[in-house]
Amino acid sequence: MLTACGGGAAGSGGGATLAWASSYFPTHWDPVVGGSGAQFRELALVYASLTRTDDQGRAVPDIAQSWDYNTAGDQVTFHVRPGLKFSDGEPVDGAAVKAAIDRAKGQKNSALFGDLTSIKAVTASGLDVVVELTQVDHQIPQLLGERVLQIASPKAAQDPAKLDQSPVGAGPFVVTQLIPGTKVVLKKNPDYWNAKDIHIDNVELTSAPDASTVVSGLQTGVYNFADIAPSQADSAKKAGLDIFVQPGFNASNISLNINKAPFTNSKVVDAVRYAINRQEFADKLTFGYGAATDQPFPENYIAYDPRSKNLYPYNPDKSRQLLTEAGYKPGDIKLDLVVSTADPAAEIVQSQLAAVGITVNIKVDKNWATAFFAKDLTMSLYGTTGRDSALQTLTAHFGPNGPLNLSTPYEPAGFEDAVATVRQTPLDAPDYAQVLQAATRAGLQSGALIFTYSPPNLFAKAKTISTLPGNPAHIDWTGVTIGGH
Repeated sequence: MLTACGGGAAGSGGGATLAWASSYFPTHWDPVVGGSGAQFRELALVYASLTRTDDQGRAVPDIAQSWDYNTAGDQVTFHVRPGLKFSDGEPVDGAAVKAAIDRAKGQKNSALFGDLTSIKAVTASGLDVVVELTQVDHQIPQLLGERVLQIASPKAAQDPAKLDQSPVGAGPFVVTQLIPGTKVVLKKNPDYWNAKDIHIDNVELTSAPDASTVVSGLQTGVYNFADIAPSQADSAKKAGLDIFVQPGFNASNISLNINKAPFTNSKVVDAVRYAINRQEFADKLTFGYGAATDQPFPENYIAYDPRSKNLYPYNPDKSRQLLTEAGYKPGDIKLDLVVSTADPAAEIVQSQLAAVGITVNIKVDKNWATAFFAKDLTMSLYGTTGRDSALQTLTAHFGPNGPLNLSTPYEPAGFEDAVATVRQTPLDAPDYAQVLQAATRAGLQSGALIFTYSPPNLFAKAKTISTLPGNPAHIDWTGVTIGGH
């Protein structure tokens, strides 16, 4: 059934209704626990964050209307907008922000504590939040956006587990019904700081059933917005739907453990680098919507380093030569490639390495994450949706304690110094891009990661939904209209 706006599900109560089918339906509604992967996009319906990201990837005000650093650069004060409240009536103030940071740093099941190592202490006074840092770090406003600091009501978060049943934030929408793992119904929050620019009255977020049924659900009006796989884009277009290609900083990689043979030999690492045809990943897996990449950022992003482009071009002859120099004959090297689920990218890796004489056995392990994050694997695949702070993306991949660095505690020479220079550079400094790209360049000397392609963020929507802002990796409902509303 359609509403008068041509896109809401039955029972939405009238007005402009967003009926969103998501294959990333949140497992947790506590932003401290759910602070990774793509779920932050859904949590942003409920929770405002300290800062947010604009269409240029810059930190701009959200709950904090402004911020300023001390002269030394090791303390930043955020100024919260006056008069805000959470949907349970509690005030949005400095104490609420402090509570959110403290929870992110200290809660036992926090997914965010590793992102906040620069924060030494937080004090609150009225609407001001003073963040004392362990080092000079100008990345903090960039860091404390939707991925890391969506803010829940401190009262509701006294028992954090209850947020999974009843999330309470100060975002653009308020939860009216939640069926864990299945569906959440929300209505517009009149107390949201930017409510005047939110033109959607109701949201019905549903866990997508079988992905193959999503396009038909969009066609029949069960949904009017859904994330889709690249393989579904053409059928969605033919069905008269719009395709929203959300800019992002996604990157997939082959993760190597250089602490384990045969990758203890740098010539074997280089041989694998030269054996990889990145374009094949983009062609076969993204249907023209993604791109080959040899960095954790797409080419149009501020942190992408032009000087590092094509450091290891596809060259299977050179790969074979390096393996010979390392003392290996074809068939000598046999590797397990461990992945969490059947993945066509794994088959491409298997085929490309077979072509240079390396035998790859694909092992599907549902408990893959435990072994990966314990750094017990020799080779695996990984993909990220990026971070609001490009530096956080770099340290996660290349830092000695980086969760995405399978070769921990290894890091490339010069990386720590390059990271420190980025932290010491204000975001608006004229040389910020140059300094950031130098850190990318240092990180790419790592033998632990071989980037392959950048998957797209694709959404199909009814034509009744207006164009969405192109904020990298974020879904921003500001200014979006549905039908005549």
